[in-house]
Amino acid sequence: MPKRIMPLTDMKVLKAKSQEKQVTLFDGGGLFLLVTPSGGKLWRFKYRFDGKEKLLALGPYPEISLAEARTKREEARTQLEHGIDPAAVRKAQKEADTVETETFEVIAREWHAKFTPTWSATHGVTMMARMERDLFPWMGTRPINEIKAPELLAILRRVESRGALETAHRIRTIAGQILRYAVATGRCERDCSGDLRGALPQPGEKHHAAITDPKEVAPLLRAIDGYQGGFVVRCALRLAPMFFVRPGELRQAEWAEIDLDEGAWNIPAHKMKMKQPHIVPLSAQAVAILAELRQFTGASRYVFPSGRSFSRPMSNNTVNAALRRMGYDKETMTGHGFRAMARTILDEVLQVRPDYIEHQLAHAVRDPNGRAYNRTAHLEGRREMMQTWADYLDGLKQGAQVLPLQRKV
Repeated sequence: MPKRIMPLTDMKVLKAKSQEKQVTLFDGGGLFLLVTPSGGKLWRFKYRFDGKEKLLALGPYPEISLAEARTKREEARTQLEHGIDPAAVRKAQKEADTVETETFEVIAREWHAKFTPTWSATHGVTMMARMERDLFPWMGTRPINEIKAPELLAILRRVESRGALETAHRIRTIAGQILRYAVATGRCERDCSGDLRGALPQPGEKHHAAITDPKEVAPLLRAIDGYQGGFVVRCALRLAPMFFVRPGELRQAEWAEIDLDEGAWNIPAHKMKMKQPHIVPLSAQAVAILAELRQFTGASRYVFPSGRSFSRPMSNNTVNAALRRMGYDKETMTGHGFRAMARTILDEVLQVRPDYIEHQLAHAVRDPNGRAYNRTAHLEGRREMMQTWADYLDGLKQGAQVLPLQRKV
């Protein structure tokens, strides 16, 4: 069991004496006071980022009080939770001495910190990783008001040259969002990324690998039931084909969103790609799995918590990694592929109404007047569909006669 750290007090900090060697007084959460042999008292924050241990100077005592040091520690920890390296932020801020020379990286990190709370955790980390890899090394130190379209285009061409055309388009989008934020906050005159529309070829459509033939679905379902990994991951694998939601929506499911008595999972709008709340009717099979799982993870906020901490959901690669472990490579099946599986079989084998399927996939479905349907549209029909789908999957696992796909002409 790790040793419990007693928090510091103002009196203990005040009375801390220097010795022949440096003295370290821990406050908890990575914060400590370093007392030097010459009598200096320096606040430090120890943390890990990208697997490496790092140290951030927070300032000297008494200029920085214990309360102020704790506030700085919490700010740094918040940045870490959002995938931001506090030391990188400090470095970028030092390189921007005046408003006139505020750099792209400083503004980008400010923008990221402001909007991260509105994104999923995965999206925030991905955005920062893209900026640190493809934007900051080339124009991070440039005054944001001096950046012109040719300079940004050169960066996009560099990304494109490594065969990542889709990523190049995403980088242009990110840069544009940062530049528009800078314009709105008075640090830049215009967004030059708009001048680059049409400067890059459009990427081809990307499809997620999926098994859609019922004859191949059956052994996949049996392999999932026999999965030898952790119980939580096995439950996620069993529920993925039943729910056919996007992988991020599945792994971030919270117990507060699930009503086992009503048989419904209510996903809030901010978690959905289309930013509209969504209902997933629960089949009897899904309710049984969730009821068993709640005995193990009910104390967590998340239905599928990380194996390392109940305070975080499982990682975005967990389901795919489990599929690989079961022998399904990325060219054969992905976590996202359960959506294509359900869509194909519900339509071409079970002959379910297409609008029911599209609603349940949380795609944009509109009425004859062009208005988007609300989340309860066709709910009873979708509830019946989800039970039929779960029963069909059970039949496949048990070796029921497999009806062939009926391709529509």
